[in-house]
Amino acid sequence: MKTLLHPTYFPSVSHYIAMIQADKLVFEVDDNFQKQTNRNRMYIYSANGIQLLNISVKHSTEKKQKYKHVLLDETADWQKNHLKSLEAAYKNSPFFEYFIDDILPIYQKKYKFLMDLNFETFEIVNSCLGIDLPFLKTTEYFHTIENENDLRYLVDGKKDTTQLESYTQVFDDKHGFINNLSILDLLFNEGRYAVDYLKKQTL
Repeated sequence: MKTLLHPTYFPSVSHYIAMIQADKLVFEVDDNFQKQTNRNRMYIYSANGIQLLNISVKHSTEKKQKYKHVLLDETADWQKNHLKSLEAAYKNSPFFEYFIDDILPIYQKKYKFLMDLNFETFEIVNSCLGIDLPFLKTTEYFHTIENENDLRYLVDGKKDTTQLESYTQVFDDKHGFINNLSILDLLFNEGRYAVDYLKKQTL
């Protein structure tokens, strides 16, 4: 059975559970862009608790804009801000120094399209985890799909109610376990042990 998901910015842990457990992975690339979803944001664990990192995109004059056509806002310094936030949040995590050099290109390279950026974050995380996740892309949009595992709703954090088994986080002595953050939180805290963790979780 095919599992249908959106490509997102350093996907949530639940997204990676779905991807690593999929029989056949298919990415939705023909839908319309929706604001306030994980298409252009991720959540990390900072010293003050949960922190949103949002990518600035250019607003289209059209009412509906294809996700794959969304352009990044070149005037916004989001890359510098996101990198600083990641360093502040995870510099004391067990695997930050081990993986940060792999992730740095995301914050040094200039991207035109949001979707291209998101696919690159996907490939980088897979490399860090030491896994290969072959995938297909949609060729047209369907609102509803039969006989497939439609998990496109996971792109909207408000609709994603996945409850995860806890793992050690940098600031959990202050704020406790924070559920379902970006895959980077799991990667920096668990390293490649994250793969076993992802395989054991259920959505």
